[in-house]
Amino acid sequence: MHSLRAKLTVANVALLALGIVAATAVSLMTARFYLLDKVDTELKGARTTLHSAGFTLRQIESLSELGIALDKFTDGGTQDTDPLPSPTMVYVAVDPAGKPVALGPLRPTPRQHALAAAAKDPVALAAEEEPRDVRVEGERYRMVGAALSDGTTVLIAVPTEGLHEGMGKALRMDLAVGTLLLALLACLTMISVLRWMRPLEDMVETSTAIAEGDLTRRIPSSRDSTLEVEQLRVALNTMLHQVESAYRTRERSAAQLRRFVGDASHELRTPLSAIRGYLQLYDKGMLPEPAERERVWDRMNGEVDRMGHLVDELLTLARLDQRPELRFRDVDLSRLVREAAEDLRVQQPERPVTVEAEGALLVHADESGLRQILGNLLSNVRTHTPAEVPVRLGVERAGGAVRLCVEDVGPGLCEEDAARVFDRFFRAGGGAGSGLGMAIVQGVVEAHGGQVGVRTAPGEGLAVTVTLPEGAAPRP
Repeated sequence: MHSLRAKLTVANVALLALGIVAATAVSLMTARFYLLDKVDTELKGARTTLHSAGFTLRQIESLSELGIALDKFTDGGTQDTDPLPSPTMVYVAVDPAGKPVALGPLRPTPRQHALAAAAKDPVALAAEEEPRDVRVEGERYRMVGAALSDGTTVLIAVPTEGLHEGMGKALRMDLAVGTLLLALLACLTMISVLRWMRPLEDMVETSTAIAEGDLTRRIPSSRDSTLEVEQLRVALNTMLHQVESAYRTRERSAAQLRRFVGDASHELRTPLSAIRGYLQLYDKGMLPEPAERERVWDRMNGEVDRMGHLVDELLTLARLDQRPELRFRDVDLSRLVREAAEDLRVQQPERPVTVEAEGALLVHADESGLRQILGNLLSNVRTHTPAEVPVRLGVERAGGAVRLCVEDVGPGLCEEDAARVFDRFFRAGGGAGSGLGMAIVQGVVEAHGGQVGVRTAPGEGLAVTVTLPEGAAPRP
């Protein structure tokens, strides 16, 4: 498996290499075409000059005898040595058989013999429009033929070895510079990709740390990151935050469930143990007196009622957890508060009850759920405060919401107990009751899309505030 850094480097180097090869090929081909075209133009011009003059070989010899030297026909050298390649044109006069002929006292040089031999068919060469490439003793020439009026053919050649050597040097220079550029590009690409890939390495490091249990890790920002990498970083950090929140919520829910199951088992075990004990006494004949049997019977009925009430409350909480379909309609909350206050006065005539719920205050809610909220809050007051402690029930409209408050001036709760007042089976100071009343209140309020909070302190009483939206709807 290859790294992305290596793949990007190879891709960049390959693209640059292709560009260098293409540019070198185009430049060399253009230079070769231009230089060869210039040579061909000179050759064609020389051939045209001979054709237009209409000379014969004898006339050329006569001109030579008159002192008009045509040293081009001599190859610019001597009779015995073959000179070095010259950039000037080389003329070779050949007979119809293709043999070089002398021009007066001047004899053909070895190179002229070689050029005549390379031409093979001078007559056919003279008939061709374009110059021909020939190779003589390892050297390259461009050659044309010019037919004289007496049947003699003059071969005109220009050496191109220097041109090809120059192009070869240019090719080697281009390759050397291209190789250097490729090496430089590879180094720069590696450095740049290393810097750009640093945020991805941070992501890998963060993911590894999270996999090892550190859910608080986040991907740090980098000043060298690109827009796409930065967007990926933000998206991953958002996802990691949600994952952490979900994990914390699951852990908290699991802990609450374990505590709930343990508390429910404990609460149910107590009445079951009492009933089992009384039944064992009765089975062993240890309750001979009718009065004693009646007392035990009443105690067992009491424990059964207690267990039934506990099961009913657990069933209520389970239904609330399942997001029940509530029956919403317009309900006069002021009327429900006044009726709850009257019920409390009947149950505890000696308790001072103050009601602040004048007129009608409609709220779109489930009436049975609101009655359950009021019943549990007042039951909590009856259970945990002395009978002479005053209680206030108030309801008001505030900022598009309806606020219900049940407040007493009883012993209140400490900060630690106040934080757990809505936990299931929580009883402050181990008091009476099942510890499910406030949990049910919270569940019903949340099912209405509202909120519930407490305000308390030791010796300052307890105030429970329920806030419901006027157009309440079941929570999603």
